[in-house]
Amino acid sequence: MWSSVQRWRGVALIGAVSAVALWLAASGQLVLYIHPRYIVFTVVMAAIALVLVVAAVASAASRRASGDDVPPSRRERALGLSAAAIAGAFVIGMLVLPPATLSTATAQQRQINATAADLETLDAASEADDKTVARFTVREWSGILRQTSDLAFFADKPVTDLVGFVAPDPDDPENVFYVSRFVITCCAVDAQPLGVPVHLPSWQDRYAVDSWVSVTGEFGANPSSSSAQPVVVLPDTVEAVEQPSEPYLF
Repeated sequence: MWSSVQRWRGVALIGAVSAVALWLAASGQLVLYIHPRYIVFTVVMAAIALVLVVAAVASAASRRASGDDVPPSRRERALGLSAAAIAGAFVIGMLVLPPATLSTATAQQRQINATAADLETLDAASEADDKTVARFTVREWSGILRQTSDLAFFADKPVTDLVGFVAPDPDDPENVFYVSRFVITCCAVDAQPLGVPVHLPSWQDRYAVDSWVSVTGEFGANPSSSSAQPVVVLPDTVEAVEQPSEPYLF
């Protein structure tokens, strides 16, 4: 038994990770960790890994049955037991603590809108028709706000059903919050938080931090004297909504 455990220490870890990856894919939650473009590749690689794990276990069982096993040392037994324990803890942890989206805590650590602005976004927005503007997400609006605070630019460009999670403005958390989303290039490790500031005094009385909302309104000068954001959304409506099936922007 100990010989098998020692040999399986790497196999157990690979099998655990592969099984969890397939479970996340089957439950539709793998998108919380990686970009959708990599899901098929990840699933295929995880399936291949599990096949190899089964083959390795079968090979070990065959050698044991033929009496070719060499008794492991005390150190090898300790390593094997540790690997098995880590693999088990990993799987149990993923089942007990279900996957969750990145939250305000991560957004504050990585600083909302800290990434460089896309210069093409402003040019595209200046020529966009009403239907296109109505489809703008947090990604487009945050990019525009990082490039201009000219109110004339926003005069005929209302915000329509802008969906994101609530993150307080660190400068004036009582009156301003961000409608926020994470943008992912590859996986959750490189996720960057983006946000559009909304001026709504005492918003905490109605909306919890990290809850999801849909905002409709117009851009205007920020009434807050504390917030560093010159332009904010002055909302007509702010409605609580369910978290989207794909909470990240890609």
